[in-house]
Amino acid sequence: MPASVYSDERTAAAGVFAALGDPIRLSLVRRLAEQSPLSATRLGDGLPVTRQAVAKHLRVLTDAGILSARKRGRERLYSLEAERVRQAREALDDIAAGWDRALQRLRAHVERGDTD
Repeated sequence: MPASVYSDERTAAAGVFAALGDPIRLSLVRRLAEQSPLSATRLGDGLPVTRQAVAKHLRVLTDAGILSARKRGRERLYSLEAERVRQAREALDDIAAGWDRALQRLRAHVERGDTD
């Protein structure tokens, strides 16, 4: 396997994908993409989970580097970390480009009528 697979950016992207693998966390990120910064209370409004669960989800997203938090009075305001999201998007773009190349090779193979 190429060494680039284990680069720091790819490792960071893997953490992002793992953190986004939960529908509640994905919902929190979508909310922050629409409006940022937001408090945990505002982020949890309307979600079918407890405040404690929202806090745990926010911790996972923060630990993955997707969110940052800053204190304002007694509450924490959460914001998206654009660089980490960009790294994950680049990883997906690399994967998509690999699939495109594989499909082009397959098409060429089929069009040539190769039997090996």
